[in-house]
Amino acid sequence: MADPESPKRSPTQDAFSRTVAAQERRKLRALRTRSQVWSGLGMLGLVGWSVGVPTLLGTFLGVWLDKHHPGAHSWTLSLLFVGLCLGCLNAWCWLTRQQQEIHRDGEDS
Repeated sequence: MADPESPKRSPTQDAFSRTVAAQERRKLRALRTRSQVWSGLGMLGLVGWSVGVPTLLGTFLGVWLDKHHPGAHSWTLSLLFVGLCLGCLNAWCWLTRQQQEIHRDGEDS
């Protein structure tokens, strides 16, 4: 129920209210997009680390094994490949989880 003492809103005031509300929505969307850009750049760095670290660890372990236990095959190449595969799997799982969260957040708003 409307308060009998409050003045009626004119069509001009309603149009102004709609215009202000639309501008507010655009500004909020722009803020969200700007933060998504920084989040995306951070995600690229995180993906690089999640692939690079296991690859380097596998390589270093392979070099150590080649020095201390030489064999017919190269431990360095084998463990480099294993580290790369584990890093890519790790990044893929992490990105899938992040994408699901983004879609869930998009449905909530």
